[in-house]
Amino acid sequence: MIDWTRVEELRSEVGAEDFADVVELFVEEVSAAIRTLPQVAAEGRLEEAMHFLKGSSASLGFRTFSELCRQGEQMAAAGRAQEIDLDAMATEFSKSKVEFLSGLAA
Repeated sequence: MIDWTRVEELRSEVGAEDFADVVELFVEEVSAAIRTLPQVAAEGRLEEAMHFLKGSSASLGFRTFSELCRQGEQMAAAGRAQEIDLDAMATEFSKSKVEFLSGLAA
């Protein structure tokens, strides 16, 4: 679910203090984006949202969630946005966030 190697690479790249800020910003921005997905879907902008979520989550090591976003981006690009399970995406992000934050605390 979490690519801990990527997490450690990012922590090394930005430093421990800035890493905490990156994590906080990531959680805030992605949580907000997840909450707006129904509205974004209604506006026909899911491909753009999936692209953002895919990239930001991959950069922080959220491997499984990023893969779901990649699939969603492809589906939206193919005109199949209505098939994207937004609830499953929110659930996966929530589970990944718990594992991530628990792993950081350990």
